[in-house]
Amino acid sequence: MIEQDTVRLLRECDAGVKMGIDSIDDVYEKVNSDIFKIYLENCKIGHERLDKEIQTLLDCYDDEGKDPNPVAKGMSWVKTNAKLMMDCSDSTIADLMTDGCNMGVKSLSRYLNQYKAADEQSKDIAKRLINLEERLAIDIRPYL
Repeated sequence: MIEQDTVRLLRECDAGVKMGIDSIDDVYEKVNSDIFKIYLENCKIGHERLDKEIQTLLDCYDDEGKDPNPVAKGMSWVKTNAKLMMDCSDSTIADLMTDGCNMGVKSLSRYLNQYKAADEQSKDIAKRLINLEERLAIDIRPYL
């Protein structure tokens, strides 16, 4: 049970990290504020570090991980591009990123509760990923 919950939690973290990196990449070039860009860069670096840890652990379990849900990814892309076509401002980008961060926090918190038997190392990764998402949402509030 511990190994099964551990792998499942790591898979969800893997999908979450990938979704976060993709979301940052989708908006980064459209951001005007240098400070806002720094927040995005720092968050992306944090996601990439966690991704390496996740991949190392998944390799130990001979697991390939998980890509983000294609439907969720597609809906996110459509929403992002539709909103940015109407208003390509830092405020709109901050709004989109805040929504994404909140969804990530909610999902990862749910998985932490669902996979209670996961090992502490995997739970720690999930908590650090949640903290990254929460931090970005707080940092970009001045742009809302």
